[in-house]
Amino acid sequence: MLLATPVLAKSSSVYLSAPHDPGAITVQGAGDGRTDDSAAIQQAIDAAAAGGKGGIVFLPSGRYRISRTIFVRSAVRIFGVGPTRPEIVLADNSAGYASGIAAMVAFTGEDQYHVGKAPVPPPTSEPFDPSIFDATSSTFYSALSNVDFRIGAGNTGAVAVRFRVAQHGYLRHVDFHIGSGLAGVYQAGNEFEDLRFYGGRYGIMSEKTSPAWQFTLIDSEFQGQRDAAIREHEVDLTLVNVAIRDTPIGIDIDRGYSDSLWGKDVRFENVSQAGIVISAENSVFTQIGFDNAVAANTPVFARFRDSGKTVTGSSKTYRVSDFSYGLKLPGLGTIGDYATDVVMAPLARLPARRAPAIRVMPTVRDWTNARDLGVQGDDRTDDTVALQRAIDTHRVVYLPAGRYRLTDTLTLRPDSVLIALHPSLTQLYLPDQTPGYMGVGGPKALLQSAKGGNDIVSGLGLSTGGVNPRATALLWRAGEASMVNDVKIQGGAGTVPTKGAIGYGDSRARFDGQHPSIWVTDGGGGTFAALWSPNTLASAGFYVSNTKTPGHVYELSAEHHYRAEIVLDHVENWEFLAPQTEQEVRDGVDAISTEIRHSRNILFANYHGYRVTRSIKPMDAAVKLYESGDIRFRNVHVNAESGFASCDAKGCGTYLRASKYPFENAIKDMTRRQEVREREFARLDVPAGPATAAIASAVPVSPGVEKLADGFYSIAGGAVDAKGKLYFIDRFLQRIHGWSSTEGLSIVADAPLDAVNLAVDRSGDLLVLSSAGRDGSVYSIDPAKPADVRVIAPTPSRVRRDAATVLPANVWENGEFADRIDPKTYQYPTMADLFATKMRAAKTAEYVSPDGSLVLPAFRVWNQGPDDHQGWRWSDALDAHGFVAAKPGERVVLTNASENRTYSGLVGDGGSVTDLKVVAERGGESVARDAAGNVYVANGQVFVYRPDGTLLRRIDVPDRPLQLVVGGADGRTLFILTHHALYATAL
Repeated sequence: MLLATPVLAKSSSVYLSAPHDPGAITVQGAGDGRTDDSAAIQQAIDAAAAGGKGGIVFLPSGRYRISRTIFVRSAVRIFGVGPTRPEIVLADNSAGYASGIAAMVAFTGEDQYHVGKAPVPPPTSEPFDPSIFDATSSTFYSALSNVDFRIGAGNTGAVAVRFRVAQHGYLRHVDFHIGSGLAGVYQAGNEFEDLRFYGGRYGIMSEKTSPAWQFTLIDSEFQGQRDAAIREHEVDLTLVNVAIRDTPIGIDIDRGYSDSLWGKDVRFENVSQAGIVISAENSVFTQIGFDNAVAANTPVFARFRDSGKTVTGSSKTYRVSDFSYGLKLPGLGTIGDYATDVVMAPLARLPARRAPAIRVMPTVRDWTNARDLGVQGDDRTDDTVALQRAIDTHRVVYLPAGRYRLTDTLTLRPDSVLIALHPSLTQLYLPDQTPGYMGVGGPKALLQSAKGGNDIVSGLGLSTGGVNPRATALLWRAGEASMVNDVKIQGGAGTVPTKGAIGYGDSRARFDGQHPSIWVTDGGGGTFAALWSPNTLASAGFYVSNTKTPGHVYELSAEHHYRAEIVLDHVENWEFLAPQTEQEVRDGVDAISTEIRHSRNILFANYHGYRVTRSIKPMDAAVKLYESGDIRFRNVHVNAESGFASCDAKGCGTYLRASKYPFENAIKDMTRRQEVREREFARLDVPAGPATAAIASAVPVSPGVEKLADGFYSIAGGAVDAKGKLYFIDRFLQRIHGWSSTEGLSIVADAPLDAVNLAVDRSGDLLVLSSAGRDGSVYSIDPAKPADVRVIAPTPSRVRRDAATVLPANVWENGEFADRIDPKTYQYPTMADLFATKMRAAKTAEYVSPDGSLVLPAFRVWNQGPDDHQGWRWSDALDAHGFVAAKPGERVVLTNASENRTYSGLVGDGGSVTDLKVVAERGGESVARDAAGNVYVANGQVFVYRPDGTLLRRIDVPDRPLQLVVGGADGRTLFILTHHALYATAL
């Protein structure tokens, strides 16, 4: 279907003039639409980036023709300025843009892991440049605003912008006239506002973001795309006030892939084939929801690609007030099943489009420059009095790039607008040990709003220093019309520190030693968009208390706190769309993601609760509820897998890894004493009440499940010998334990050798995989003589028909962090294809047990950090909860956690596994198989499948099962390893 794109009026310029900022660079191109301005634009960007901290570039009104890819360096922000929006133009039939994928503008990254070489240079630069680092999970602050793009005829491979950035990256106020091109944006990231996409094959085409977090699109529209407005997978798409018109498909999720997609106030007009095409409908990672979508001339609201099922419109014009597809939980403490929930009603006519979710900023002519009022921002002068006077006497105050030293609270007027353009380069900060912020006392703000006002704070960094225990960065009491947008709480990742400050690592800078960084209280509310709050010195990143004023939170990143990232206490009428939390290994092992107390009428949608892969300590739940109800969870993702692209002596590539320490549960209701084991689901409603201990129910346990031992730090790596005796590892304590019905629990070995996983050879000796050494180590011990450690060196792989091949029971592979698209067909390999490719790869080296009965393929080990014991090592074998084994020619069962599927496969030479067949549509931490061929999958509980793949039963365990091992004297005992306890049940 080919639709002609109508002639549309050019959008108005947001910045009608350039604000005075001495540090900004202005592009000196011709801007006449004829001269090639590629070099001039690139020169300005490079000049802004020269100091290594990013910069601000102003692009004046004009038409800038380019002929090659413009690279926007890390933390550089480009703003179009002038009476009309500047437009970047790709002329008809530009060389290099006729096929494949080639970007007009590409946002780049940095040498994230200091390897000296770009491991996966983006293939979309024209001409190709192998030295370019793509934007990564550490590419912060990069942005482009108030600049339009136009693609001429004959450029079928052209995309306007490649944008795979992390926090505080955005595109705003941009029109994309895509014409013959492929897409307006290829590879999206973080947050977009006020974009319009006209024509092209697609408006946005994207896969997973570089940090694997959500992507949020607000107040935007699409019109006249030839194939689909948005084509994507795994981008965790969040839409707020988005209109899609005159296109065959609204949102097209790639074949074989999932996404967690949430849409609020989305409009579909004249969408001929389907509003959304849903793929991978049997995947727990497929989580689709809409709140108040409306449609006209869109006969099919949703189509399921694999099954062909459809959700059709109830009339020519209709409203979908509620739509949800995915794993639905009937309630707390339950296991989910797939469901489609639809509330739809006909409309007489299409309602008017809602007001923008993001308030329009005052025009530049209304901005008062703080420097003109005596504010210095020179990192030396105390600007408190001068800046407070500026706020008191002027409604709109602009802060040029600089560091503004404060020694007391700045208080906004009820109608204040405080504007900056770069939250890293423009900071309000407290010096350490500022009088008034020391000692014991209630929160004292660096910046605070007026109560009940409609204040705006935008583009600013706030720093409370290392030693100011009473400090809170932002204390917000403003009303529902207020807004905080693009604000960074400095401290932690992405921070340019104050010279001479007491920083991390100094014993005086106490982690968890300040009040919350952002504190909304006393009836406060409003809109909070694109915020990043990672200061470990604060007790929480985003704290809301004592308010019923509605709050709307979009794309919040709250990270690296000691106890909780997000806290709600006596809160009602708030929604969090695309919130993301992260707990680091040093500063988050005891933290939870979100704590909700005494709160009602709360929505969390497209929620990410992430613990870094380096985590070494178990944690029970991401979200904890106390005396709270009417909490709606939609599209929940609680995870600890990650990946990176890097180089080492063995070459360059990408590695995906899964931690053994994600949160054990997604949610724990501490009052009702119930927990949610499912960590991936689309829908759960926590009831309104009563939430009292009197109605509490315990976690269910199946009859016959027996606790054998407990008190462990975290156990895994289990294996049984020929007599059925179990051996396993408590890794943190570096102990190898044994258990049998006659001996009970024993300590087999406790040498500090970093044991991770075990297998037992034919002679009864233990083959031990260790994380010691840069590439890991393998050794063998006799359980009766554990001090006799026999190190096994890797040898070249060869055919060993009588030896069992030892393989990881759980594997993670889904192809992220590299462009997997075929530039000729524009198709992606499916996740199943990627998994099959990974599994059939033979290893070139192997570790052989001394008796020759076991072969452990030498999986490649990736390293981060130093060579000593503090460095982090990953491989498929080190990451697994345990091993499975089979001889070449036999079938082995293992699970792909990235698909949440369990497979059987044929073991070949070098540890290859081929002829993969799905044996269970649920995967997880580990899998085991009994003598009858029944398959046991650990995934929240133990799911038992018949050999034909049908679900036989479920075994409920008091704690989350992690590794399953069949053993015992008669071979009919299922050992169940959890973090802190060992259980068993008879088969």
